[in-house]
Amino acid sequence: MKEFGKNIRTWLKNNKNNIILSIIVIIFLYGAYEYYSQYFKVLKNPEEVKKIIMSYGKNSIIAFIALQVIQVVLFFIPGEIIQIAGGYIFDSLYGSLFSLIGITIGGSIVFSISRFFGKTFVEKIISKRHIKYFTKILNSPKINYIVFILYLIPGIPKDALAYICGISNIKFMDFLIYSSLGRLPGIVISTYFGQNISSKNIPVLVGVAILTVILVLIGIVKGKGIVNNLNKESNKNKKKF
Repeated sequence: MKEFGKNIRTWLKNNKNNIILSIIVIIFLYGAYEYYSQYFKVLKNPEEVKKIIMSYGKNSIIAFIALQVIQVVLFFIPGEIIQIAGGYIFDSLYGSLFSLIGITIGGSIVFSISRFFGKTFVEKIISKRHIKYFTKILNSPKINYIVFILYLIPGIPKDALAYICGISNIKFMDFLIYSSLGRLPGIVISTYFGQNISSKNIPVLVGVAILTVILVLIGIVKGKGIVNNLNKESNKNKKKF
């Protein structure tokens, strides 16, 4: 019996990281299920989101920021939905500010988790193909500039990218600064769209929608080529030193 207990303790000690990792994955999956089942359909309707957020009264801003943080951590949920709701509830200026705060907090959580648990953890939630592709790009002398460009280009899965950045060479503060700057134009467009839903400004809504579609198409068609060119240029510079 003592030998059995000793073996259990040894096994727990040797597999401590795997156990912690499994618990985190289970919590993530449970959180994702709860989030999806309770809120995803509601998030398609900004008015419903507004009712939920405003029901927190004085804490409505905190509730909205928390919702944005959750969206970043559970990255498969489109962030634009939350940002549009932010513009609808708070207007474009404050909606952008609160979204940016939530995204920065969420990004710091994701980055820290990824850096702490390493590549083994990231491979469980991100495809190896994406990890291999982006890791190669991010191991560049111009990593800060490339992170900014990656977050600026529409169509790239930005929240999933945060997990990959955590296992790259980029410094924590550099990641927060350059990823936030890259996200900012998209956030402003989304919140501005939400603000005009509230005011029912149809011409502006149509114009913003057309602009967004064009930008996304450019991102899909040209994004990979832009990133590859940046990577080639960075590799050339790297060979010079």
